[in-house]
Amino acid sequence: MKHPCNTSRTFALSVAALLVSGTTQAVDFQLNGTQASLYGYAKLDIIHDLDADLGNFVDRNKIRLDGEKGPDGHTNLHAFQSRLGISTLTPTPRGDLMVNVEGDFYGSGGGNLRLRHAYGEWNGITAGQTWSNFGGNIAMYPTIDFAPWPGMANASRQAQLRYTQGDFSVALEDPGNLGREVSVSAPDESKNGLPDLTLRYQSQSGAFAYGASAVLRQLEYYRDSTDNDETAFGWGLSLEARYQLGDVTLRGALTHGDGIGGYLEGSPSRPGYINPVTGELETIEASGATAGITVKAGPGAATLGYGIARSDIDDAVRAGALGGDSTEQFEAIHLNYIWSPIGAISYGVEIGHHIREVQDGREGDATRLQGMVMYRF
Repeated sequence: MKHPCNTSRTFALSVAALLVSGTTQAVDFQLNGTQASLYGYAKLDIIHDLDADLGNFVDRNKIRLDGEKGPDGHTNLHAFQSRLGISTLTPTPRGDLMVNVEGDFYGSGGGNLRLRHAYGEWNGITAGQTWSNFGGNIAMYPTIDFAPWPGMANASRQAQLRYTQGDFSVALEDPGNLGREVSVSAPDESKNGLPDLTLRYQSQSGAFAYGASAVLRQLEYYRDSTDNDETAFGWGLSLEARYQLGDVTLRGALTHGDGIGGYLEGSPSRPGYINPVTGELETIEASGATAGITVKAGPGAATLGYGIARSDIDDAVRAGALGGDSTEQFEAIHLNYIWSPIGAISYGVEIGHHIREVQDGREGDATRLQGMVMYRF
């Protein structure tokens, strides 16, 4: 049986798939005419933060600004990324039905079982929770840390209804989740009136793969003083590409939007703010970029990657909606080597350098050393 998740773009987005250079293992079986695969892995992360403690995976908001005091040097070992999933393929008179349910142990920040995927696909219709249609895997470079690098389209998971025809897909997605809501104070209330609309085109020509995505969304909050809803329009665009040249893989992405919020991976700000004088809902522009190079070497591959995400919050600070200590930019640099002595086992070492900058010009940085051991089935 061919593992349904291996043939789907959604599974290709998995961090595990990015780390693994060998063949994915699975336990296959039959049940009342349904083909099923049980898959997963156990992964140990060995982490040492030279500066501030950035958590079980990198939380760049925890980076101390220059001049701020705090303890340096933190070591952490955990297995929270370990994963278990089941996928099924059921023939029907009108096409195969594929279902995938998957979890890991990053719930509550680490230690509790967490739902990652729960969705089905039939005749081009995907329904459930899985990767956002706005994000893709084309520009993703391999990392060991579970936190994605800033600047690309966010491919995190959320509930959605998607239709795919060939290389094109369109989806209605959960509003206020990845995109985030605006922050309001009682008695005003944030609200989600309409789902987010995402569109994506992805294709490949020889060694060159490329994709383009768009998101359209409505930001909204209930204004108690006028007993009316205040709304604003948000949008985002993303372009990504990958080129394979022998043992070298080049990747890159550009993302920009207004009111895009968390659809930009690592976005420093929410999608908008409330003008404290007028009460109007204003959107926030944000942009990002990533670039990476992977070179096969020996039994594995070495990767150097960079990502940056920046929000334009100057108007929000001038209006008094945000303070000058609000974060406006994140950067990340990764250098790693990942190898597999045999197909089901992977090792890796990585150094990551992360930078945070706030609106008034201050910045800080932190460095993380990380190793991993992964056993797959």
